[in-house]
Amino acid sequence: MTVHLAVYDTLADWEYGHAVAHLPGGVTTVGLTAAPVVTKGGLRIEPDMTLDALRPADSELLILPGADGWTAGALADFAYTAREFLHAGVPVAAICGAVFGLADEGLLDERAHTSAAPEFLQAANGYSGAAHYRDADAVTDGDLITAGPTAPVAFAREILARLGTYDPPVVDAFYRLHQHSDPEAYAVFAAAQS
Repeated sequence: MTVHLAVYDTLADWEYGHAVAHLPGGVTTVGLTAAPVVTKGGLRIEPDMTLDALRPADSELLILPGADGWTAGALADFAYTAREFLHAGVPVAAICGAVFGLADEGLLDERAHTSAAPEFLQAANGYSGAAHYRDADAVTDGDLITAGPTAPVAFAREILARLGTYDPPVVDAFYRLHQHSDPEAYAVFAAAQS
C-alpha cells in the first residue's frame, strides 16, 4: 500500500501523526518541489517525490494536512491534484486548512464535509457547499475524508477505516484508546498489533 502525504512549509505536525503512525509501510512524502520544507513545529522534511510525478494510479490515498499556504492560495496545485485523485476514485483525506483549499477548488460543493467551522469555509472563493457541511470531528463521503484542526484522532480513524487497515472493532478501539484513553480499548488494539 502506498499512501502519499503532502508536505509543505508550515505543515501542521499534529494533524497527520496518528494516521501515518499506523499505516503499514508508512507514507511517501510529496512536495511541490524537491526542496526541504519546514513544518510549523520546526521539523525539516525532504520530500520523497515532487507533486508533478504523483499519479492517482500509484496511490492508495493522498493525505493533505493543514498549513498557512492553503488560505493564501499557495497550495492550489495540491487541491487540483486532489481533484484528479477523486475523479480517478482514489481517496483524499484533508484536515484543517487543506479543507479550505478543497473548498476553494469547488470539491466540497456536492460532498458531505466538515472543517474548523462553517464560517471558515465561507471565505473560500470557490465554495458553495454549505448545505453539505456537517458539524462533526471528521466526515467521510465516498472517497473524501475531511476533519477540523482539533480532530487528528478522528481524522486517523476515518483514514484507517477507509483503507481497511484494521477491522471495524479495532478501528473503534484505536479511536477510544487514543481519543478517550479508554483502558478497555487497549487490549483490543494491542491484540491487533501483535
